[in-house]
Amino acid sequence: MVHTLKRTQQLHCDISTAWKFFSAAKNLSEITPDDMNFIVLTNVENQEIYEGMLIDYYVSPLFGVKLKWQTEITQVDKEKSFTDFQKKGPFKLWNHHHEFVPNAEGVLMTDIVTYELPLGFLGETAHKIMVKSKLENIFNYRYKILETKFNQR
Repeated sequence: MVHTLKRTQQLHCDISTAWKFFSAAKNLSEITPDDMNFIVLTNVENQEIYEGMLIDYYVSPLFGVKLKWQTEITQVDKEKSFTDFQKKGPFKLWNHHHEFVPNAEGVLMTDIVTYELPLGFLGETAHKIMVKSKLENIFNYRYKILETKFNQR
């Protein structure tokens, strides 16, 4: 079964600042909980994302088990949106669309993640028991970090 997670957050910064931060893969570690042991393996230092870019990571989503994850940037509309798609990793489907809309207060950022777990019934059971709440916790953590980074006045 395909699931969707949608989050929005108002950022008090200009579009260039938001884009520069979110389009740099090296910053993912900063907004991911420490217990995920998230490590960007691809040398992406000072590199802006582009369509077709492949990024490799290590991540420990559950029980400290270390997994390799590879995403491809499948869509980029500079300072408006980009999409990363899991090519290899723990999900049957992972498509994460990031959207940035300038407004009077700065930038409204929206994340829409469409995902599906492998293993049919077993995957759905795992989703109900722990995966859904784990993803919500990851995005809650991200929200708090971004509040501190962009919204402290």
